[in-house]
Amino acid sequence: MSTRVRLRRPRMADVTAVLEAFQSEADMARQGDVTTRADAQQYVSRLIATDAPHEAWAVAEHDTLVGLVCVTVDEENQNGWFWYWMTAAARGRGWTSRAAATVADWALTGRGLERLELGHRVNNPASGVVARRAGFIKEGTEREKFLVDGRRIDVDTYGRLRSDPWPVVEAIPMVDA
Repeated sequence: MSTRVRLRRPRMADVTAVLEAFQSEADMARQGDVTTRADAQQYVSRLIATDAPHEAWAVAEHDTLVGLVCVTVDEENQNGWFWYWMTAAARGRGWTSRAAATVADWALTGRGLERLELGHRVNNPASGVVARRAGFIKEGTEREKFLVDGRRIDVDTYGRLRSDPWPVVEAIPMVDA
């Protein structure tokens, strides 16, 4: 197991890393509007606010944020919208799948949620690989859901229930849980 990568809660000290992440690849613009340091501060502040619906986990390499896995919780229904991103430099190492599986397992046990949902653009098949490796089951396709660069893009939707089979994935250690 790699000891250099951990899951920890995001903190204000991550602002520079978040800004760098959003500047690392053009496709990060789909994850939020972060183009300045002030935007990054606001982004992190929203994630860590005590009254926020977010259960955010930083994927940290040697304690530097290189990605994020988050569950936006719907308390009333015990559900969560599941989302993730990784910096361009940290992609392709399997960390996103491992982090997603670890956080999903935690959300369905430690956090007590019953269902997690996510969606990804069909022109981003790598995100579907992450979802399936993290134990999510494809439930359908929302046709022409997003407008991207003047084109309508379908979105594949996935769900994971507490009662679904759990994936066999090497967990990433969680700290600050």
